[in-house]
Amino acid sequence: MEKIIYIILFGLAWGSFLNVLIYRIPRKMSLLTPPSSCPECHNKIKFYHNIPVFSYIWLKGKCRYCGAKIPLSYPLVEMMTPLTFILLYDKFSLSPHFFISCLFTSALIVLCVIDYNHQILPDIITLPGLVLAVVYSLFRTDLNLLDSLLGAVSGAGFLLAVYALYYFIRKKEGLGMGDVTMMLFIGSYLGWKMSFFTLLLASFAGAFVGIFFVFFKKKSFQYSLPFGTFLAPAALFSLLWGNQILEAYLQLFKTP
Repeated sequence: MEKIIYIILFGLAWGSFLNVLIYRIPRKMSLLTPPSSCPECHNKIKFYHNIPVFSYIWLKGKCRYCGAKIPLSYPLVEMMTPLTFILLYDKFSLSPHFFISCLFTSALIVLCVIDYNHQILPDIITLPGLVLAVVYSLFRTDLNLLDSLLGAVSGAGFLLAVYALYYFIRKKEGLGMGDVTMMLFIGSYLGWKMSFFTLLLASFAGAFVGIFFVFFKKKSFQYSLPFGTFLAPAALFSLLWGNQILEAYLQLFKTP
């Protein structure tokens, strides 16, 4: 129980830092300066106004100085981060793979929210993540270097083929290249099986949400959704439960 408390406290603080990345990276701002301030009135945020989750509730979701609304994504990220870390701890305990997976999922959270807000997937996250995942595969027992490279190439290659086919038929982009580089990153960490599983989950989720927007929100069939917002949770799901689901599925085809 004590370990869980530490993980929650660290996850809350780390989630607050992820919010800094989410806000500053798309705006090409320094991560160190200036100090945190309200985007509307530019007053510096005092440390006791910046306590994860608690400050949002205390301030009723508004800036202490000007009353501007604080995006709901801030406390959601701060809550999602420790929740994700607890799930990873339950699966991997305090192993090296737990800590590396925490970094992997942190990148997923940042990419998910940035893509939702700005429809971009910054290379400054995906490409270093790809390199680190490939290097890490040299030290793993569950995934070797070849599996890591195949995961990267297969997932990204599939999306690149979809991109090319859609462009050939419609003469416009259906996917962004950021989705391709994100799959390079995801596939290099999960391997080729979970890379395809991630694509399958994300595609079904994206199709379901797209149908909802078309029929209930009266959007056109040309309405585009940021695919990274589906790839990120699908990759997390694959990391946590993908292998068990795949094994259970394959058991259905084994002869008694």
